[in-house]
Amino acid sequence: MSVTKPLPHDSAALHVQGTARYIDDIPSPVGTLHLAFGLSEIASGRITAIDLAAVRSASGVVAVLEAGDLPFDNDVSPSIHDEPLLSGKSVHYVGQPIFMVVATSHLAARKAARLAQIDYQERDAILTIEDALDADARFEEGPRIWEKGDAEEAIDSAPHRVEGRIEMGGQEHFYLEGQAAMAWPQESGDMLVMSSTQHPTEIQHKVAEAIGKPMHAVRVETRRMGGGFGGKESQGNALAVACAVAARLTGKPCKMRYDRDDDMTITGKRHDFRIDYRAGFDEDGVLTGVEFLQYTRCGWAQDLSLPVADRAMLHADNAYNLPAARIESHRLRTNTQSATAFRGFGGPQGMVGIERVMDHVSHDLGLDPAQIRQRNYYAANSDAGKTGPTEPETSPPENLPKPENADVDVASRGAVGAVAQNGVAPDPGGHQTTPYGQPVEDFILHKMTDALLESSDYNQRRARVAEWNAQNDVLKRGIAMTPVKFGISFTLTHLNQAGALVHVYQDGSVHLNHGGTEMGQGLFQKVAQVAAARFGIPLEAVKITATDTGKVPNTSATAASSGSDLNGMAVKAACDEIAGRIAAHLGGLHQVPVEKVRFADGRVFVAEESYAFEDAVMLSYEARISLSATGFYKTPKVQWDRIKGQGRPFFYFAYGVAVSEVVIDTFTGEYRILRADILHDCGASLNPAIDIGQIEGGYVQGAGWLTTEELVWDDKGRLRTHAPSTYKIPAAGDLPEVFNVALWDGDNREDTIYRSKAVGEPPLMLGISALMALSDAVAACGTAYPALDAPATPERVLAAVQRVRDGV
Repeated sequence: MSVTKPLPHDSAALHVQGTARYIDDIPSPVGTLHLAFGLSEIASGRITAIDLAAVRSASGVVAVLEAGDLPFDNDVSPSIHDEPLLSGKSVHYVGQPIFMVVATSHLAARKAARLAQIDYQERDAILTIEDALDADARFEEGPRIWEKGDAEEAIDSAPHRVEGRIEMGGQEHFYLEGQAAMAWPQESGDMLVMSSTQHPTEIQHKVAEAIGKPMHAVRVETRRMGGGFGGKESQGNALAVACAVAARLTGKPCKMRYDRDDDMTITGKRHDFRIDYRAGFDEDGVLTGVEFLQYTRCGWAQDLSLPVADRAMLHADNAYNLPAARIESHRLRTNTQSATAFRGFGGPQGMVGIERVMDHVSHDLGLDPAQIRQRNYYAANSDAGKTGPTEPETSPPENLPKPENADVDVASRGAVGAVAQNGVAPDPGGHQTTPYGQPVEDFILHKMTDALLESSDYNQRRARVAEWNAQNDVLKRGIAMTPVKFGISFTLTHLNQAGALVHVYQDGSVHLNHGGTEMGQGLFQKVAQVAAARFGIPLEAVKITATDTGKVPNTSATAASSGSDLNGMAVKAACDEIAGRIAAHLGGLHQVPVEKVRFADGRVFVAEESYAFEDAVMLSYEARISLSATGFYKTPKVQWDRIKGQGRPFFYFAYGVAVSEVVIDTFTGEYRILRADILHDCGASLNPAIDIGQIEGGYVQGAGWLTTEELVWDDKGRLRTHAPSTYKIPAAGDLPEVFNVALWDGDNREDTIYRSKAVGEPPLMLGISALMALSDAVAACGTAYPALDAPATPERVLAAVQRVRDGV
């Protein structure tokens, strides 16, 4: 069967050869025009005068448009209609588009856009969390608060207490392919759009509004993206709309792509957070109560900030049973880029908060942080699956972690809310519940953690780290284990749906489409494997083509780690419909029940006879049996009251655990991740090779967010880290020297596609172990708690070392 096999990515050869086509690689029709935005140079104020004469007269310029020139709706927001394509008189961040240039070449458009003369009446900009609090600048009235039990009383009456604050910065998506779109005018004013987007239906909707047409007049196609990570869920709207408006105006194809500097200056980032915490616990480190005060810096427009902040609240417990909890969230408006979706969608920020608490508690008691974490785990109500790692049928990194000196192995969305009151008792089924009332029925981290601690030699290595630190004053080592429990589903319930279209041709070849988008994560390959498995045919017989709103309508974004879950089940439904028709026809010919007809090994078995699949298809075609079907799937069980903060927002949880070891230089603050051992839960993996790649990449991206990736704005609101020269993503040299990844062997207890689990977002949070290992290394320099903020750049590590040595 094609599922569960470690097959290569469907575009792997094209990627390696550099021949995979992205938007900018598609041959443009003769006469294609190119667009560029003219950008605001201040963070907040009004335009008092604007002179675009030099722009209009520049070489190659065909048209220049301001907000008042746009023919219909001027909005590219994914939420509350608060994000105009072009600013009008008011500007709200440095880099906001004010006008757009249509020219005969990309370079001509960019050059012309810089010739504008604009005068501003500048206002004081709100740039920081403190600024926003002082100005009471918010996206909803007051904070959102969820409560379980009486956290204040539980903390005040506890034998031990800690309190503190952690700040964590945002993160640039840094997809290799920048934002890009093209639009072709069609007959009757229709529009064909090619867009590098995770959400073709939203592009379709926004373009239709902008050109004054119904959605059926706009077709959006996306074959692949060169990375997305959430940055192409809503941020591509502006380019597609601009191209469509210009194409309608000029009658010519129009194309737009951001250069890297423009991309980083204009588009939103991961939300940066500040979390204040207070926790009470007993002498064994078991929490009795915890309070979190989460501040989210959202930027100038709402975008997806409310559901991002909601998901941070939803993951404030991570893997830990909190008998009493109070989570308060403030969503703050600032004059910076509108923060947007990023892999994990707020979940990572919420998890960092509780992992800081666990780290602080263990330091306060002088106990092993891994023990403290395990003692606070949810109860193992249902240890679904087997008891250890599984070996993939390929050679990406060896599955079982190796001894320390082994050879190097390279390896939604919610809305405004109120107070929710949940009791501390377990649900009627006997399960412990999250702070928002969802029973935790599938907790498997006890066995997973024991397995990884043993296979990674954690206890012995921790002793060796302590011995090393006792003997070395300059270089200090740290080691940490952190778990992941990540909820899978869109928290906006109606988004949990997907459609598919499958054709079987006379020769037995299969053509399929679904609503998911391919951004390098291997979704197309996994879904094609599902189709091949349902028909019992080789994978080579299945062709999957570009995502197209003209074939599968009303799709959700490929986000929330739901791509394989949703689209795999939709494709399964369509394939099973066609297979059922074929089986019914052949069963009728042989007078056997349909259930006796079996598809396997490229053949269809009927009673004592069998047909080649293509022959069975031809017989069905000649009998006038339909060989085309749509499939539809909606996620079961989810129900979520976004106002009260109660219910079951997630179909299931995905789990993982990581151990990271680091070394720091106490003279400079520099550090290295020496080793990472990971055990991750993908359920019954659809494709172990692709899943392991996702886990490796997720860990590195998560560690990068928390260590090297620093976004810096100056006091005028200008982003200073807007290029690879000033913004440091992890490179090959930043990978751990020993990097071991294993998959947990166990089916998903819920009825997902072949009992697999999502693997897009959860692995990113494994990188939290790197931050906690750095904290462990800094703690070895003295007695005070390190209170290490993120990103833990060498400068921050050095400052923390000095604080700890001074006993601060």
